[in-house]
Amino acid sequence: MTTKQTVKVQLVRSPIGCQESHRATVRGLGLRKIRSVRELADTPEVRGMINKISYLVKVL
Repeated sequence: MTTKQTVKVQLVRSPIGCQESHRATVRGLGLRKIRSVRELADTPEVRGMINKISYLVKVL
């Protein structure tokens, strides 16, 4: 049996005033409102998205 690794991400800053691509990345991760939390698969793609908007999110 294999267990999938996950990572929890919380939006801590508003994407208002940020670059359009960064806002799209926030939406792509499924984050809508401040303090919203999503549990995502721990893949290189998701890690890259988190790295791109690291100043907006917190990994729990």
